[in-house]
Amino acid sequence: MEDKKKNQINIELSEEVAEGTYSNLAIITHSHAEFIIDFVKLMPGAPKAKVKSRIILTPEHAKRLYKALHENIRKFEALHGPIKETKTDNNIPPFSFGAPTAQA
Repeated sequence: MEDKKKNQINIELSEEVAEGTYSNLAIITHSHAEFIIDFVKLMPGAPKAKVKSRIILTPEHAKRLYKALHENIRKFEALHGPIKETKTDNNIPPFSFGAPTAQA
């Protein structure tokens, strides 16, 4: 029981962060050392879109995130049925837009 307490992490969530940030597009790039995910809010008809948040991960943590998302999508679809994918607009870049970034 003592070991469990040593391995627990106390995570604090501020009210501002708890509100969340809406994003309907993610742009993913990577170098040899990191994955960068820019979460973008793209409004229909707007000529510009803003990056609302940028997350930088090590390759190991990016893979852990991928596995966690995959598992959670599997659980979601088991409860609610398949998530419908709509055809993307040709003006919207693909989810993993662009080639790897320059080595930093």
